[in-house]
Amino acid sequence: MERENCVFSSKSHPGIGFSFMTPLFKHKYLFALLGIFLAGMSNATLASEATGAFLGAKDTEHPDWFKESFLDFEDDIDEAAAEDKRLVLYFYQAGCPYCNALIEHNFTQRDIVETMQSHFTVVSINMWGDREVVQVGGRSFTEKTLAAALSVNFTPTLLFFDENKKVILRLNGYYPPEDFRLALDWAKSSSPAEGAFSDYLAATQTSAASPTLNNQTFFAPLPEAWDAASRPFTAVYFEQTNCRQCDIMHQQVLSQPVVRTQIDKMHNVQLDIWSSTPVTLPDGRQIESRAWAKEMGVKFSPTIIFFDSLGKEVLRMEGAFKSFHTHGIFRYVNDRAYEQQPSFQRYLGDLAEHYREQGLDVNIWSYDLAVSKDNQPVVPD
Repeated sequence: MERENCVFSSKSHPGIGFSFMTPLFKHKYLFALLGIFLAGMSNATLASEATGAFLGAKDTEHPDWFKESFLDFEDDIDEAAAEDKRLVLYFYQAGCPYCNALIEHNFTQRDIVETMQSHFTVVSINMWGDREVVQVGGRSFTEKTLAAALSVNFTPTLLFFDENKKVILRLNGYYPPEDFRLALDWAKSSSPAEGAFSDYLAATQTSAASPTLNNQTFFAPLPEAWDAASRPFTAVYFEQTNCRQCDIMHQQVLSQPVVRTQIDKMHNVQLDIWSSTPVTLPDGRQIESRAWAKEMGVKFSPTIIFFDSLGKEVLRMEGAFKSFHTHGIFRYVNDRAYEQQPSFQRYLGDLAEHYREQGLDVNIWSYDLAVSKDNQPVVPD
């Protein structure tokens, strides 16, 4: 995450002088100034010691088989196609533990690496970088303005292009190896005309998981959820049975008080993405859950989509997230922070600094100690 460093300096006040003082008074005055200075230093030291820790960030070295690109994406697509491959743009940021998981968990699996090298060309894009890039269509950006234009809210984000220069698959956030393999198998040869990625996932996922949806006491029926009288936002959880990541989200993330306090500020609705159960949408239409999931482009479970009181999508949460990011996503919506800060990542960085200034520790890679004090979980204001 980008940070600006501020350097503070102090100078002697030009109005202070000692020419009128007696030697004894001068020494007393100097000792008084020294005492004030030392007290200030002590207070500054205490303030520094009171600043909370920032934990969980992980720097990552990218594999040497990533392409050294001139960042003209049409050329990259054509060069990849000439080798019977497809281009993948990989958006990352320094210190991102989810990017680290992609590289060190996914890209250390032999079969995944072989698939990547045989079928894809990967170009890395720093979402805060200043290198010039030429997007498909010829328009120039910097890395960070391209990330903003493409609404890259989470890292890693991967965009898969086919030989016709169309994005056929977008992965927002980290996908564990078992789901990532399926994404690669679909993206290496398929096209949207052959069916949605979510259909492919449903037909091929075999992980051992709960045969039923994870129920929560805070879930409510969808028709009641659009009433904004008490809560202005609705979170719709698109899930399915036999979903290992759904189980992890419910058991290890949504159970955390730091997350739950934000959840309780919203209407929360759970839908099975393969169910024929009818739901009523904000525009009055009635539609089956599975049809709405497809209409909304849901391709991964769990996916949480946040709607305002008019039924307009504000943000969506895909991929696998731990507690601090989940807390931050819900708070970003609840506080309407997106109205002032369009970059979720900047908001999240500012939120972490805000908590640390209160003496709280922030761990972006922990389930139960996302925000803590003296190694005990804390629910911040």
